[in-house]
Amino acid sequence: MQAVILAAGRGTRMGALTEDLPKPLLPVAGKSLLKHKLDTLPEAVTEVILIVGYHGPLIREQLGQEYAGRKIVYVEQEELNGTAGALWKAAPYLTDRFLVMMGDDLYAKEDAERCIRTPDWSMLVEETESMASGGSVITDHEGRVTAIEEGEHTGRGLMNTNMFVLDARLFAFPLIPKSPGSAEYGLPQTVLNAVQTGNIPLTAISSTWWIQITAPHDLTAAEGRLATVEGKGKA
Repeated sequence: MQAVILAAGRGTRMGALTEDLPKPLLPVAGKSLLKHKLDTLPEAVTEVILIVGYHGPLIREQLGQEYAGRKIVYVEQEELNGTAGALWKAAPYLTDRFLVMMGDDLYAKEDAERCIRTPDWSMLVEETESMASGGSVITDHEGRVTAIEEGEHTGRGLMNTNMFVLDARLFAFPLIPKSPGSAEYGLPQTVLNAVQTGNIPLTAISSTWWIQITAPHDLTAAEGRLATVEGKGKA
């Protein structure tokens, strides 16, 4: 199985931290966000396709051609045209089912494993008592995703974490802008259109934990969160 990690963006909200370093290489708990991701991959993943852009040579220099026995293929995203635009750069290299992860957020290995065990497509979601901005996921009584509502939210709900298991059927469907008139193509919007048009089941998988990294203070919070998570794992 292949995994695609989207690591092309700068992460402008990180300010000076990403002037000389791409966001996926920012350190948390002794290693980069990107290495945390690679260490999360299930054993079934044998090849990683890294979509790089901003300071891409630094990522190549740090990781080389393989990591932990897995081959790494680098694909350049010259035009930063959204998460779906990034994934489409990997299309020529993908042949079957594949795992998609963002290059900055942190995920649990067991969640990635549960996502790939689903028979069709899957999306990792975070159950939260306090929704904020982002994609609010709507499911039916069977746990299948029926809608993803972007914007500001309040109250309890399911938040899209942007971890997916998909397959090559996706590339038969059009890219969908993340919002009307946007020059960026959104992966959630593109996946949802394929699901609805192609009648492809998309199962929502509830996360064990998920750490979203959007601003500098999230790095400090992630240190404490990881310590708590790892402590529970050893208990």
